[in-house]
Amino acid sequence: MPIRLTDIHLSLSEEESTLLNKAAAVLNIPKEKIKSIKIVKKSLDARKKDRISFVYTFEVEAEEEVEKSFKKEEKAKIKVVEKERPAFFPRLRTELRPVIIGSGPAGLFAAMRLTEYGLRPILIERGKEVEKRVRDVERFWADRVLDPESNVQFGEGGAGTFSDGKLTTRIDDPRISYILKTFVVAGANEEILYQAKPHIGTDRLRGVVINMRKRLISLGCDVRFESKVTDFNVRDGKIESVIINEREEIKTDLLILAIGNSARDTYEALHHSGISLERKPFAIGVRVEHPQMLVDKIQYGRSAGHPKLPPAEYLLTHNMPEIGRSAYSFCMCPGGSVISASSEPGRLVVNGMSLSKRDSPYANSALVVTVRPEDFESFGEGPLAGIGFQRRWEEAAFKAGGGDYNAPAQRVIDFLDSRETLSLGKSSYRPALTPSDIKKCLPSYVVDAMRAALPHFDRKMRGFVSKDAVLIGVETRTSAPVRITRGVDLQSVNTKGLYPCGEGAGYAGGIVSSALDGIKVADTIVGAG
Repeated sequence: MPIRLTDIHLSLSEEESTLLNKAAAVLNIPKEKIKSIKIVKKSLDARKKDRISFVYTFEVEAEEEVEKSFKKEEKAKIKVVEKERPAFFPRLRTELRPVIIGSGPAGLFAAMRLTEYGLRPILIERGKEVEKRVRDVERFWADRVLDPESNVQFGEGGAGTFSDGKLTTRIDDPRISYILKTFVVAGANEEILYQAKPHIGTDRLRGVVINMRKRLISLGCDVRFESKVTDFNVRDGKIESVIINEREEIKTDLLILAIGNSARDTYEALHHSGISLERKPFAIGVRVEHPQMLVDKIQYGRSAGHPKLPPAEYLLTHNMPEIGRSAYSFCMCPGGSVISASSEPGRLVVNGMSLSKRDSPYANSALVVTVRPEDFESFGEGPLAGIGFQRRWEEAAFKAGGGDYNAPAQRVIDFLDSRETLSLGKSSYRPALTPSDIKKCLPSYVVDAMRAALPHFDRKMRGFVSKDAVLIGVETRTSAPVRITRGVDLQSVNTKGLYPCGEGAGYAGGIVSSALDGIKVADTIVGAG
């Protein structure tokens, strides 16, 4: 049986090759008796800036039984583990062709799981395949020509294709290992299998998505691009068919709805068809950008710049119970870029993105404040009021930036002092920045909450508030403003055969949790959930 060792530290001056010696010392055996070492988890401990270290969990195969040889004081670090059993997928025989709407993580993994069960789903994506989509996005950033159907939000891989490619989640589920291994088979670096904070990067993620598509097709999945669902046909409380591009009908009684949180016209079609929706809280705010070296110095102290250290990250929160809101950093992109992620003409929304090497000289993160369904009252009476709320502030940002997808931006110190920013330095944002007053782009209570939180963030990270820190607006797509309500069987509460899942349905946030939700739906459909 493999022996798992935990809490093994390596200083910045130690190489990974010394893990063999450390394992032998913990197990109290000659290192020659160790046949192999497999890293299971690797994380960075920077709590003490004068003693930064990497922390490992790894499995050891030894030539002989070692349970009786290790020292008692090391017992807490040692565990005998069972070998992982291979996954088993029943092969179902059926003529039914499930339809999956959306090729983001939820849709891709629902399709992958169903094909492994022997089904032949139809995967429908309103946007284009990655190769064409990348060209459209690059043209938008360079020439400000927005394609409403092929952009950062819509297309193969979903919004995550143009992101940091984070694979972190707080969910403890054995199927997460399946997700990570699927990514590795499709071309992701094997390090994601053991890193504490794994990420793929937008450049590598594009190739991963293409390889997943090729595998799906080889397994019998019908993948269709530039195919937007424009209507849903429901009869007697059951899904009967969907309409594609206003003309083609695809009959199905098994529909997985894995849309992204920006598919506003799809929400409207669902509401028109009587499918149950409800308002959902989310968060809005801005992107805050710093020089990456500044963040490194704050987080690593004198060790900043060490070649073994990755670009530093942070996670900040500040709760304000007196007003019932909280402000927090979200989707931090070390060594990344701020990008225009608009999907509708005349509306501006920003997001963060990183390449696999995270080698940009800038760091950015969303800085957002929670908003509640009651905040949407003046934007409509139904479940879609949150969309009107988002659009209001995206339109304000578009106008404040100059009406050409330049983003409004303000130095943090000017924002706190209610002072106009006259000039800005270099930035990663594409297309470009326009000095502006961020308070024009956000509700007053969000502005007030941000102003209250920033000094607290600076106390936690001295230097966070500085002349080099810039706020870039606006970030409105942190999560869906709508939930497509479902029951414990994961079906819509009033439409049988319709399975909402993923971020756009209001049940996940991020690549891994969305992928996992798609898998859960697929498992439930075949009775393996």
